[in-house]
Amino acid sequence: MQKENKANYNCIESLKKTGAPIIIVTAVEEAEAIAYACRDNGITVTAFCDSEKRITENLFCGLEVIHTPTLPQRYPKARFIIASQHIPDCVEQLTGLGYGESEYYSILELLKNFDVKKHQYRISQSYMSSRLAVCRKTHEFYFDEEKVYMRSLDVMVTTKCSLKCTYCSNLMQYYVDPKDTENDEVLSALDIINANVDHISEYRVIGGEPLMNKGWADIVNGISKINTEARIDIYTNATISPKDEQLKSFQGKNINFIITDYAELSYNIDTMIKKLVKYNISFNRQQNARWIDCSSIRHHKRSVSQLEEVFKQCCVKYVYTLLEGKLYRCPFIANAANLNAIPDNPANYVNLLSEQNNIKQKIRRLVKTVNFFPACDFCDGRPYDPSSKLGYDGKGMIPMGEQVSSPLPYKAYN
Repeated sequence: MQKENKANYNCIESLKKTGAPIIIVTAVEEAEAIAYACRDNGITVTAFCDSEKRITENLFCGLEVIHTPTLPQRYPKARFIIASQHIPDCVEQLTGLGYGESEYYSILELLKNFDVKKHQYRISQSYMSSRLAVCRKTHEFYFDEEKVYMRSLDVMVTTKCSLKCTYCSNLMQYYVDPKDTENDEVLSALDIINANVDHISEYRVIGGEPLMNKGWADIVNGISKINTEARIDIYTNATISPKDEQLKSFQGKNINFIITDYAELSYNIDTMIKKLVKYNISFNRQQNARWIDCSSIRHHKRSVSQLEEVFKQCCVKYVYTLLEGKLYRCPFIANAANLNAIPDNPANYVNLLSEQNNIKQKIRRLVKTVNFFPACDFCDGRPYDPSSKLGYDGKGMIPMGEQVSSPLPYKAYN
C-alpha cells in the first residue's frame, strides 16, 4: 500500500469541518462506541459501510449500512473512519473502488478520551471495553510497522467436539480419532510465541469444544500467567457446563466466554450462564443463524494470481492458530495439515517446538510478508461477502449447526 493511501492518526478537527460525507468502515461491535465518540466530538456521520451483505439489511446505531462494493454509486466522494481492526485491507479495498484520493482516518484520537461508561451498547460495557482495547492496540501497531503484532491467537486445546457439524469451518467433522493437546506442550509453545512477538491482544481458547479437554481451565490460567495483559476468550457451544472451582479460578482475570447458541443442541446454556453470572465472569452469547460454506478440502490447482485473490478476500487470514506445537495463519490450514488432508509443506507453518534457529524471523514472515500459502489452494475460500464470488468457490451462506452422524471422508496425504 502506498504511503499516500494510509490512514491519518488525527481526525477530529478535520472531520468537524464541512466536506465529503463521513462513512464509518465496518459495522463491527466496537463501531457502536466509535459512532458515539463521533457524536461526543461534534462529528456528523452519514452512514456505515460493510463488506458483509447480510449486515446491510438492518440499521446500525440508527444509520444505514451500505454494502461496501456499492458505495461509489451512492457517494462518489467520502471521508472514511476505519473502525475495522484491519486498516490496510480496508484502505486497499476502498482505493480499488476508486477512493484513492480520499481521506482515511484511524480511530485512535476519537477513543483517546472516550468514556465507555457514558453510553449503553448492544453488548455489555465490560465486553465493549475489551473490544475497544483490542481495537486501539491494532491501530497503534498499524503505525509501527517494525513490530510483530497478533490481534488474536487461536489456541486449539483439543480436536474433540461434543457436536459434529457437517459444515464446521474448523474441520472437526473430518476427525476419526480426535485428541487433546497436552497442557505442557500448549504452554511451552505459547512461551516461545510470547518471546518472539511484540504484542498479542487476545487469546481464543478453542477446539472442537475446548471444555472436552479436562485440563482446559489449567491452560486458560497458564495463558493468563504468560500474558497478564491480554484478553482470553473461551469459545464454547454450551454443551458442557464448567465446574464451580474452574470458574472461581478465573475471577479477577481478563477472561470471557463466547457462547455460540445452537438452540436445542446447546442444552447446557442456561446452566452455564447462571454459573458465569454467579462468579461474575464476562460472557457474550451469539446466535448466528447462517455460516459461510468453507469446509470442503479439495485441490483447486489455482494460478498465483488466483491464490493471491483467495488470500486477499479471506476474512480469517489474521486468525493465527496454534495446534500441536505449530503456528499457522488460519484454522483451516492448521486442521487440514493436522489431518494430513494437504501435503506437508513447511511454508504453511512455523514449527515452534522443533530445534531450529530464527524463530522470530519465521514468525515475522508468517505474520507480515506472505501473500498466500500453499494450503490456500485446498480451501474454497472464506470471504466477508461470498455473494461476490471473488476468491471463493463455496456454496455461499448455509444454515449453521447441521449435524453429521459419522466423520466425513477425505483424501489423506502421507
